[in-house]
Amino acid sequence: MTKEGTLSLTTHRKRRSDSALYALIYLCAGFTVLLLAGIIIYVAVKGIGQVNWQFLTTVTSVLKGTVGIAGNIVNTLMIIVITMLVATPLGVGAAIYLNEYAKPGKLVNLIEYATETLSGIPSIIFGLFGMMFFGQTLGMGYSILTGSLTMVLMVLPLVTRNTQEALKTVPDSYRHGAVGLGAGKWYTIRTILLPSAMPGIITGVILAIGRIIGESAALLFTAGSAKALPKTFEQLFGKIFQSGGTLTTQLYLSATSEGDFETAFGIAVVLLILVFLINLGTKRLAARFDNTRERKTKKDKKLAGASEE
Repeated sequence: MTKEGTLSLTTHRKRRSDSALYALIYLCAGFTVLLLAGIIIYVAVKGIGQVNWQFLTTVTSVLKGTVGIAGNIVNTLMIIVITMLVATPLGVGAAIYLNEYAKPGKLVNLIEYATETLSGIPSIIFGLFGMMFFGQTLGMGYSILTGSLTMVLMVLPLVTRNTQEALKTVPDSYRHGAVGLGAGKWYTIRTILLPSAMPGIITGVILAIGRIIGESAALLFTAGSAKALPKTFEQLFGKIFQSGGTLTTQLYLSATSEGDFETAFGIAVVLLILVFLINLGTKRLAARFDNTRERKTKKDKKLAGASEE
């Protein structure tokens, strides 16, 4: 067989293997989509009939004969807000230090190793630690504040790593250009690097919110399962120091302790809608920041060209 024939046969075999791999990849992707669609359809069919205005705006009461999750929705939103108010500045600040200030060495390696280890610890261990440390040692008991501080420990690695990776994607030319213009370190970070890395930072924050919404084990140990709905602003503020069950906690209790699968599937539908809205909001915000950055870059190039002329 000639050399050209050997090359042709080898190329043909490579094309056949490539086609087989492409087919396998598309098969896996299709299976993933079908699995997601199957879960959504099954949960929607089982729980959509339970979701109505009364279900979303009232609490479960035997005396009034109502079944609702309004208190759980409020508790979930409170835990999200408190957790992100603490975790976002800590995570972004840690990422800025690691990426912009710290010199490569044992300290940086130790911090990155601790961050990766924290992200891999099971949530049940976080719940046990939060119950013993925040709940008993610090005397917070079962409360929304205890659950929020526990969730801070869980989502902090996620915010830190995403922010760090987002800062690494910013071109070094931005930093060198700012230094050449006489800008200080913090001014460069605040006005150039952070706005450029904002899509990645927002993605990390939204992923952290998604994990808070989907968490149940850690919050069951720390925040408790109370579902009372505060009626005044004073009660809402005081609720921080009281027990409060989230949507996922109530879903677990409804499906196991209470055996109320209709309510459980109704809560599941609400959770799916929340996750969908969070992902949609993430893409919209990231696209908006990308468009703003592109417009700013084009404007800077025009100004630079005009100054050269």
